Amino acid sequence: MKIVFLDAKTIGEDIDLSGFDALGEVVKYGFSTPEEARARTKDADVIVLNKVEINERSIGEAKNLKLVCVTATGTNNLDKEYLDKNHIAWRNVAGYSTETVAQHTFAMLFYLLEKLRYYDEYVKSESYVGDVTFTHFSNVFHELSGMTWGIIGMGAIGRRVAELAKLFGCRVIYYSTSGKNNQQEFERVGFEKLLEISDIVSVHAPLDDNTRGLMNEKAFAQMKKEAIFLNLGRGPIVVEQDLADALNKGVIAAAGLDVLSVEPMQPDNPLRAIKDSQKLLITPHIAWASVEARTRLMKMIEGQIREYFHI
Repeated sequence: MKIVFLDAKTIGEDIDLSGFDALGEVVKYGFSTPEEARARTKDADVIVLNKVEINERSIGEAKNLKLVCVTATGTNNLDKEYLDKNHIAWRNVAGYSTETVAQHTFAMLFYLLEKLRYYDEYVKSESYVGDVTFTHFSNVFHELSGMTWGIIGMGAIGRRVAELAKLFGCRVIYYSTSGKNNQQEFERVGFEKLLEISDIVSVHAPLDDNTRGLMNEKAFAQMKKEAIFLNLGRGPIVVEQDLADALNKGVIAAAGLDVLSVEPMQPDNPLRAIKDSQKLLITPHIAWASVEARTRLMKMIEGQIREYFHI
């Protein structure tokens, strides 16, 4: 069996992939264009990838290909009709990053809520050295306990965030983007009500017809002026120009984003101009990427290959 990794660098070089060596010949490429993938998959039995588009253009000459493994939950990059037509199985993964994404959600929130950039810079600038009092709280912040946390998308990650928010003393409400999700433990509300009464709004939803552009000018205008918005779902759920306008005009207090509409960030992204870290925190799609989550992910992929080939 030949296993070809088309974009191994998206997993990181710190993750032990030696378990795959026991399954057959393993070839790893850091990144692959569709043209490179076409050549590199010619004699592959299995391909492992994250973002490479898989279609006739990229795997049209892969005559031995039996299994495509995506190291992510989303499969928008797979031409499933082509794969089915050519009797090529595919697998994705889910649940590997729930704890990590929930953790990052709170890391982003506390950075913004407690004005940590301001206080870190206050000390590092030596303003605290020889100050007249033992404390400095000019940039006020509030307790998380007692706040209302609105969650958009109540899947596994949304539920975990809800559980943790409840432990911090929040009232948790949620909006089901599909209309099908019912969690008895938490209060389900309409989209507009969630926006109107939440102190924190966090997105943990997939990108689909129900969520694309959901957070737009109208949505931000319905939120509290003091609200913090967090997106750990998918970038295109947010209309980025509308968010930039909302932050610049003080329509909402702050936003934390781990995902953008186009990644890596493009030069014309309107959020690029906002340099105030108390208003906007952007991390480069790292919420999923703890060592433990990436290790768990690749163990799942290895298990899928073993299961498919009955190894």
